[in-house]
Amino acid sequence: MRAALAAGQYEALTIEGLAAEAEVSKQTIYRWWPSKAAILGEALLEGELPGADASVPMTDDLEGDLRAWFSLSSDAADNVEVARALISVTATDPELGAALNDRLGAPVREWVTTRLALAVEAGEVRADVDAAVIAEQFVAMSSYAVLLGRPLGGAGADAIVDVMMRGIRS
Repeated sequence: MRAALAAGQYEALTIEGLAAEAEVSKQTIYRWWPSKAAILGEALLEGELPGADASVPMTDDLEGDLRAWFSLSSDAADNVEVARALISVTATDPELGAALNDRLGAPVREWVTTRLALAVEAGEVRADVDAAVIAEQFVAMSSYAVLLGRPLGGAGADAIVDVMMRGIRS
């Protein structure tokens, strides 16, 4: 599964192929998971997918750091089928969805909170900026772009960061 996903071949994965790879019956797979998206979600929770824990280094350039984050999320969204499958499984399996949102969202929330705290200390942004709201906007904008099949490119990231900076700058 990992090799196929790394090669951008999520659509080519089948339950039959996964069962053969695991040397179990197709019914065994379905006994534990309702879909290949659910298998993908569980694999992500277990840290089995490459790039799931990617991070953006922080510099002294807030706008540059924000653009770098959107660039990384755009690169990660190159495999639109995987991203859509993860969005689908979060919508259809509340328990797995909550766990995936925690797993995927926590690093974003932590990064944004830390980066904005540094920006507040440096006087770059207002002290009343709500980092949690900004973090949710990061996830929402990236997810929406994936749903549309148009991962954010450089111009899209620049436009988002420009608007965001106008709203939070001190």
